[in-house]
This record gives sequence, C-alpha cells and structure tokens, in this order.
Amino acid sequence: MTEEEKMLAGELYNAEDPALAALRRRCKELCHACNQLSPVQTEQRTALLRQILGRTGEQFHIEPAFWCDYGKNITLGEHFYANHGCVILDCAPVVFGDHVFVAPNCGFYTAGHPLDSKTRNSGLEYARPITVGSDVWIGGNVTVLPGVTIGSNVVIGAGSVVTRDIPDNVVAVGNPCHPVKDLPPRETP
Repeated sequence: MTEEEKMLAGELYNAEDPALAALRRRCKELCHACNQLSPVQTEQRTALLRQILGRTGEQFHIEPAFWCDYGKNITLGEHFYANHGCVILDCAPVVFGDHVFVAPNCGFYTAGHPLDSKTRNSGLEYARPITVGSDVWIGGNVTVLPGVTIGSNVVIGAGSVVTRDIPDNVVAVGNPCHPVKDLPPRETP
C-alpha cells in the first residue's frame, strides 16, 4: 500500500514520502500562480482552480489567497464561495454541498497528528474527511477539524472551532462549536 493510499484510508502515513511531497509541491505551485493573478483575471483564476480541485460545480468563486495541500481531494458543489484566506488541508476528502459560503480566514484541516510523542515525532500522521452539507454559511475565522460533518441549512458563527459533527438546521457557535438555535428546515424545490 502506498503512503497516499494509507493517507486516504485514514491510516497512519508518512507525510514526507517523496511521492506525496511532489504532489503537494505541484499543488502549492498552482495555488501560488492562482494567488498572483490580478483581481480582474477571473477566468484565468477559475481555470487554474479547476486544475487544482478534484471536482467543482459549474459556478464557484474562491478569492485569493487560497491554499490547499493536494487539491484533488476537494469537491465543491454549485454556487460555492470562499472569501480571502481560505486554507483546506485535504489529506482526506473535503466535500462541500451546494450554496456554501465561507467567510474570510477559515481553515478546514483533515490532517491530524498522534497524541503519542514518539509516534508523532517519527513523522507519521493521519487524516479524516470533512463534509459540509448544502445551504451552509461559515462565519469568519472558523476552524473545522478532522473527521467533522456539518449538516445542511447550518450557520457556523464567526470564530468557532468545529470539533464534532453539527446536525442539520441549526446555528452553531463557540469553542467547541455547538448548536445554540434551531432553524426552520430548508424548503426543497
């Protein structure tokens, strides 16, 4: 089993594996190129983002600066928007539904490190997927940790640290993030 296969399977893997390092380096070069474009070069930015990302809807927009590790493990639904300073560490799949809005300076981190210092210091790490439903608004400076699922029709308050799953139809805030208000279920067409 390759280190990439271990990574995607949620097993401990060596992040410094040369093949993984090469994939990250290519992704960082594409992110850098994307982040250097003029704000009016939206078509070129979108084209570069389509090279970086695994799957996208027809309509999406990501403001610079945007950074990710591999890119190919990220799926965006229709009408995805991320404001400035979005970071997605996609060592495991990160999936966003339709109509997701991400405010500035948000991070989605699938990578984790063992609690045992000997194992951690050996360079091994693990990754857990992140899933965000549809019709979600994520406030500024939110951090989403490995293995979290955020339901649909959810608002995550600014500054929250999402350490566990958030159900559908709620406003959730805090550190750790937790539901504080129910929302009416979204209407389906």
